[in-house]
Amino acid sequence: MSNYHIKHLEEYYKVYRNSVREPEVFWEEIAEEHFSWRKRWDKVLSWDFKKPEVKWFEGAKLNITENCIDRHLRTKGNKTAILFEPNNPDEEAQHITYNSLYERVNQFANVLKDHAIKKGDRVCIYLPMIPELAISLLACARIGAIHSVVFAGFSATALSTRINDSDCKMVITSDGSYRGKKSIDLKGIVDEGLEDCPGVETVLVAKRINSEIDMKEGRDKWLQPLLNTASKECEPEIIDAEDPLFILYTSGSTGQPKGMVHSTAGYMVYTAYTFKNVFNYRTNDVYWCTADIGWITGHSYIVYGPLANGATTVMFEGVPSYPDFGRFWEIVAKHKITQFYTAPTAIRALAKEKLDFVSKYDLSSLKVLGSVGEPINEEAWHWYNDNVGHGKSPIVDTWWQTETGGIMITPLPYVTPTIPTYATLPFIGIQPALMDENGDEIIGKQVDGRLCIKFPWPSMARTIWGNHQRYKETYFSAYENKYFTGDGALRDAVGYYRITGRVDDVIIVSGHNLGTAPIEDAINEHPAVAESAIVGFPHDIKGNALYGYVIMKEAGESRDPDNVRKEINQIITEHIGPIAKLDKIQFTSGLPKTRSGKIMRRILRKIASNDILNLGDTSTLLNPEVVEEIIDNSL
Repeated sequence: MSNYHIKHLEEYYKVYRNSVREPEVFWEEIAEEHFSWRKRWDKVLSWDFKKPEVKWFEGAKLNITENCIDRHLRTKGNKTAILFEPNNPDEEAQHITYNSLYERVNQFANVLKDHAIKKGDRVCIYLPMIPELAISLLACARIGAIHSVVFAGFSATALSTRINDSDCKMVITSDGSYRGKKSIDLKGIVDEGLEDCPGVETVLVAKRINSEIDMKEGRDKWLQPLLNTASKECEPEIIDAEDPLFILYTSGSTGQPKGMVHSTAGYMVYTAYTFKNVFNYRTNDVYWCTADIGWITGHSYIVYGPLANGATTVMFEGVPSYPDFGRFWEIVAKHKITQFYTAPTAIRALAKEKLDFVSKYDLSSLKVLGSVGEPINEEAWHWYNDNVGHGKSPIVDTWWQTETGGIMITPLPYVTPTIPTYATLPFIGIQPALMDENGDEIIGKQVDGRLCIKFPWPSMARTIWGNHQRYKETYFSAYENKYFTGDGALRDAVGYYRITGRVDDVIIVSGHNLGTAPIEDAINEHPAVAESAIVGFPHDIKGNALYGYVIMKEAGESRDPDNVRKEINQIITEHIGPIAKLDKIQFTSGLPKTRSGKIMRRILRKIASNDILNLGDTSTLLNPEVVEEIIDNSL
């Protein structure tokens, strides 16, 4: 059926119109023709954004791993499913075929069952980018356990918060991880995190760096010996379409991270369909997404989307700068990568280095370049287009979120004419709306507003784990009958969308969504700190960096400010992880506040960005004089 692979713009508009006019008919055809089901659905879609409640393919039965692995065995058994490229270029890459992946996932699934993990149990996975990470996700899905991956750069505190929130029974980790020249003691972080996680019964430990680690009697077990004796056969658990597949935490603008719950069938159908079209995937392509599986990008476009299409997907353990800044391009040339999907942060960092790092490699295999995590700025877009794609590999600048499960607004390569900084057109089936302050939809072209989606799509998150009320308040209360993305956007004369950034207190740093509240909570634990406020400011590489305004307690005012700055960043590292460290910390006697006591972050953002001519009216503030002081002392 042609709808599964769109080949030109006219066809896009036609398929898009059909998908929006008759969504149930459209998605039913996609689901029916391209996936295997144990039982067909009774109803394609039922939804009510007021509750909010969404169900796709209701009553259907399936197992996602049968769709990602088993059904490919007859025709693609010897094809590479996962191509693992290690941190150290001298270590050999591993080609894991679909046959081998089938056996390894089954063995891992049997180990989980031997440790009393069953359907519906939560398993926390805290692993580096090694094959066991992808395999452990699929092993959980094989038996109907719900995986919760925590990015292995998060601190022990962040890890334990997530484990306790979803009451995980097991943690899967490794002795440590490699990151460029460094090795990191992951098991030590896990041990510290588990000091207050009473629900965890078992820790399975993969060997990666062969370091000396403590193994807690009765709780900790080496993974490999268990896999060696496990059976290579494991009957897949038959799952209901709406059963949860995984929980993935995302920063909120307030308080606790939000455990987004993704269901099984809709997520599978949408990630597979977007993967096929957004990356123009063909049978013998070698696709590489550089993200970490700890983020939604890795879930959807390293594991589930590619494998559901029988693709070869690359997993890279290392960093773009090791052993030098040519590492990405060396891998592209070595494995003849055809699709390359990375973040603007990486592009900006590489664009700063000598062009020799790129030009000495043969990148002629590349057919599609992708960008993810934040809008790509024009300069980075041109560098990427000119030096990596040589003007012949279209750039798909994709906009989507942890909550959306899959790509929402994007060009289709060789189909959509692209413009730098524009995510261009909604993907098939996606119905965006721009809203004004009064809650009315803004119709027409050359307008901007708050980006909402007015109709459900199959891969949307169904709830926040254990807190449906928060899900409703966060995403469905701002605008009636619409999902609010938290982003602003503009729509140009052609109907192209450009994402203009967050409208809440979430800052995107190097493609990571960081809520300001948890960072401020961490800073305020410093004994010398009375109050703090965090804002983002433009940064050449990271896109945004974090700027902290800190009020000291009287007792702390005599302390060396540089030492306090170091201690503040140390606390942030311990509570959240090094990704949330502040680039600038300014000490101040007060913060600009409204008469109701709300911090005016808008003013702080302007000062941090050196945009002090556009502060707006400050006379209504409770303490307008503090603005002058902050400007005079700004860094």
